[in-house]
Amino acid sequence: MLNTEALDLRVLPTAELPARAAAWLAEVLVEVAAINGRVTLGLAGGTTPRAMHEALSCSPDVPWVNVHIFFGDERAVPPDHPDSNYRMAKESLLDRVAIPPTQVHRMQAEGPNRDAAARAYEALLPDALDVLVLGIGEDGHTASLFPGSSALREAERRVLPVVGPKPPPERLTLTPPAILAARQRIVLAAGAGKADAIARALEGPWDPDSTPVQLAKKGVWFVDPPAAARLAPR
Repeated sequence: MLNTEALDLRVLPTAELPARAAAWLAEVLVEVAAINGRVTLGLAGGTTPRAMHEALSCSPDVPWVNVHIFFGDERAVPPDHPDSNYRMAKESLLDRVAIPPTQVHRMQAEGPNRDAAARAYEALLPDALDVLVLGIGEDGHTASLFPGSSALREAERRVLPVVGPKPPPERLTLTPPAILAARQRIVLAAGAGKADAIARALEGPWDPDSTPVQLAKKGVWFVDPPAAARLAPR
């Protein structure tokens, strides 16, 4: 299996990034499923993950019958709402592949008791996801862990209800213990707006409270040249 005990940074042309990331992910899914008979995958929301989903759906090798899908975060909206990460994943990936519906584990963040929903989802999670896909915001957030959030200091619970600075604010999110436990982490980032946050995450001092995506620093990062523009030459 590919090693993510260290940073693996891959700077790729913008147009190639989704397909190259999908190829990497397909390779890992095939490998883990062959070894374990099943593979658990955590998905992210966002524009770049959507494009990767679409490319991944075209991979002929992924044994979807052995894949179990989880989510890194979700907004408190119904599953058919335009802001739903589940809806995005369904449209861009899940409806395009032969995955059993019982193996897609949606975060039910829209209910009135989000703490109960978080605990229920935590009970569904494996001890460690085999692969966790993450995005990055211009402020350095990942999943729904925003700078300064008290959830960043959580040491035991793996899913929490949070309130984010962007609408819709109420959400569920994986916490640092769940992110750090993932056996493989992949971070996707495109665009100049991400450049400052990526430089802080990869080259700045350790401070996930201000740059939460640092939690995934030991992982495979697929970024395009504008997003990598503030990194030191390598």
